[in-house]
Amino acid sequence: MNFLAHAYLSGDDPELLFGNFVADSIKGKTLETFAPKVRDGVMLHRSIDAFTDQHPLVRECVALLQPTFRKYSGVVVDIYFDHFLALHWQKFSETDLTQFASGVYRVMIMRFVNLPPRSKRIIPWMIAQNWLVGYANLRDLDRVFRGMSRRARFDSGMENSVGFLIENYSFFEEKFLAFFPLLINHSISYLAYYNSNIRKSS
Repeated sequence: MNFLAHAYLSGDDPELLFGNFVADSIKGKTLETFAPKVRDGVMLHRSIDAFTDQHPLVRECVALLQPTFRKYSGVVVDIYFDHFLALHWQKFSETDLTQFASGVYRVMIMRFVNLPPRSKRIIPWMIAQNWLVGYANLRDLDRVFRGMSRRARFDSGMENSVGFLIENYSFFEEKFLAFFPLLINHSISYLAYYNSNIRKSS
């Protein structure tokens, strides 16, 4: 999953959100330099990614993308699913998407000094262009994909991702709507375990 989904699945704890949101930028032993609750957020992120990558519905999406986007197919699926989450936001949240995104940005700004270097480069652009809200429309989604294509180390083809999505829109939308409630349940179970351990240690 991508930024919006990880933020949504973090619950109400800002430190957990911080860890989940920037987890891809935290590698190896640098994890130990962060506060325990941030590390828990990183572990939540990894649990979400493992569940997602192994799920048959997601694998069907990756298989369709593989001939065109090769090693970047999983990345493309993640962003497609953020598009559908933003598009269907009211199905999953009572909070307005713009309000939710502003809260996420505020958490990142207040902890900017603690951001990993890669996140310090990405998040100002994310906030300035309002990616979390922009995922809902294809124009902003195309801008995100084109930016990622320029930064990719290899020829990714991601500049063509929105065109591919339009051609297969109902397929990906159906897979997302079937999969995301399952991922919500997975994350709720993880957070229940996390909160249980917090109560035991307090």
